[in-house]
Amino acid sequence: MTRGVGGTSPANVQAHLKGVHYPATKKDLTATAKRNGASPYILHILERMPEDEFGGPQDVMKAYGEVEEEAEPELKSPQKKAG
Repeated sequence: MTRGVGGTSPANVQAHLKGVHYPATKKDLTATAKRNGASPYILHILERMPEDEFGGPQDVMKAYGEVEEEAEPELKSPQKKAG
């Protein structure tokens, strides 16, 4: 997982969600993140989260972490290994 400015640490993800009022839908989260300049990677993970409504930031980060863990190999490896 990338850390630091522009990375996907919880603090950076939450920074892109600044201004969200909870409970919030996945659509609310992605729209706010896009407005706040989230990277395509963060937007992709938000869009893949299974829940439609989140009660608070902790719910978002739990779902985000689960999806990111599953998606990390495919998203972090843009080049496929020759086989």
